[in-house]
Amino acid sequence: MPRLAQLYFKTAIIFLIIGIAMGLHMAIGQDHSAIGAHAHANLLGWVTMAIFGGYHALNPAKAQKRLAMIQYGVYTGGVALLVPSLYLMLTGSPQLEPLVAIASIIVFIGVLLFAAIIFGSSETVSRPTAVPSR
Repeated sequence: MPRLAQLYFKTAIIFLIIGIAMGLHMAIGQDHSAIGAHAHANLLGWVTMAIFGGYHALNPAKAQKRLAMIQYGVYTGGVALLVPSLYLMLTGSPQLEPLVAIASIIVFIGVLLFAAIIFGSSETVSRPTAVPSR
């Protein structure tokens, strides 16, 4: 499996842990004001990053490209900035809204870069051939 796919899976599981911890904190405190940050941690962090990792695992030639690592850095940085700033904004710091907006734009740029990877060169890895039966 390409290194980039492993990075995505490792980062995704970290966001899953964060998302679950946020959900537990909300449930225990019976304060669901940060539900948006919880959803973003799980969907942008866990689900989307796992999908990105799966794509790169299935397309190792594209995972080796410089753009793929740049995309990982941009997207991951955006999500890492978005989740805590959104959490703080939703739990009583409305002055962080501009930071949430900037982080959202960074995440969007990361998604556009991923689209460029997908729609870029159509290099494919040859599929394994079936082993002839004896």
